[in-house]
Amino acid sequence: MKEIFPTPPPLVHNQFEAVRDLFAKNVVPSYGRFDLALSHGAGSYVFDVAGKRYFDLGSGIAVCCLGHAHPAITDALVEQSKKLIHVSNLYFTEPQGRLAAEIVKRIGAGKCFFANSGAEANEGLYKLARKFGHDEGRFEILTATNSFHGRTLAGIAATGQDKVKKGFEPAVPGFRHIPFNDLDAARNAISPATVAILIEGVQGEGGVTPATPEYLVGLRQLCDEKKLLLLMDGVQCGHYRTGKFQSFQRILEAANPQSAIRIPNSEFLPDALSMAKSLGGGFPIGAFWVRAPFADLLGPGTHATTFGGTPLACAVALKIFEVIERERLDENARKLGDWLKRELERLVENYPTVLKNARGLGFMLGLEFVEKEKIPALAASDKPVSIQMTNRLQQAGVLVIPAGTQVIRLLPSLNLKPHEAGEGIAKIEEIIKSLA
Repeated sequence: MKEIFPTPPPLVHNQFEAVRDLFAKNVVPSYGRFDLALSHGAGSYVFDVAGKRYFDLGSGIAVCCLGHAHPAITDALVEQSKKLIHVSNLYFTEPQGRLAAEIVKRIGAGKCFFANSGAEANEGLYKLARKFGHDEGRFEILTATNSFHGRTLAGIAATGQDKVKKGFEPAVPGFRHIPFNDLDAARNAISPATVAILIEGVQGEGGVTPATPEYLVGLRQLCDEKKLLLLMDGVQCGHYRTGKFQSFQRILEAANPQSAIRIPNSEFLPDALSMAKSLGGGFPIGAFWVRAPFADLLGPGTHATTFGGTPLACAVALKIFEVIERERLDENARKLGDWLKRELERLVENYPTVLKNARGLGFMLGLEFVEKEKIPALAASDKPVSIQMTNRLQQAGVLVIPAGTQVIRLLPSLNLKPHEAGEGIAKIEEIIKSLA
């Protein structure tokens, strides 16, 4: 059935300059924003203030898992707001308890804490690790190079990218970085102060690099041997983006039966895992899950939040779970994501002078470009390839997300339709062909 999108209101002139002027005068300039002012959206599409339509393959950086203006989210917001929007965490509310139960059911025995963002959820992981190792004087967390764990002071100390640290020295102590997917490097880096290892299942900001099954299982065994916590940041790669609830579940499922892995997927668990982004489908909510043996480490008075786990946020998150299950969107992310990856691999094969690699899982995909100097049309600009390609695709009506200097990310909504995926690939190929 043909979809009908709302007609944007008639405009006497382009309002972009007026919107940008408001930002220039009143908003802290901490973001490098693209020259685009968005007005409204529907499904996988958004519209700017001039009425131009864009196919959104970024989903608010993996946030809008049901697309834009989904009626189920609107209904959940309206219905819950008629009952309770906020009460203090000094009291019990049913939506928070139910949401925790839904998360525990999908990961394993344990408990949840609710926050407002991924950075806050990761802060909870750091505090859990410190509490775990406190009596032995252990506090150090090993994290991976090219990782990203948020913009708080502890978050940038944990992040394995120097660019986010500049200007905020001295760094919060207690973090060291090790190569990703290198088990020997992890083992060799452990010191008497080490208490935990923290990784992403799929590095997002670092260029869409999945952990290998052998790495995950090896880290689990290493942490057990050395009495360390294995922590995972599932903020971007979680909530069915890879085709399973959490990325480690999909990665281990895809393991080669002939590999050296000895721990079945059903038995592998991290000790704690953070989540946010798609959890609320655009409504702010973060959370972390803690495995049963450690779930009571953060007792009364050790961690808190004013707005975390409000009835409104939890009602929305519960509705998103309901829609994902009813419409089998995990299967959609898996099947359509596999098709998208094959198409990206085809582009790499057909345009080797422009593209280097395609990688990722489900609806978390990366397309890596060759060095800027090898693409004549891009070489003269001082902007990295990822930014230039993002700009060119925006002009063609497609939104993607840059990652580093060479990679663009495709992070579509989980309810992406096949014909929409085809439209996106066609437009991406058109731009790449023009460069080749």
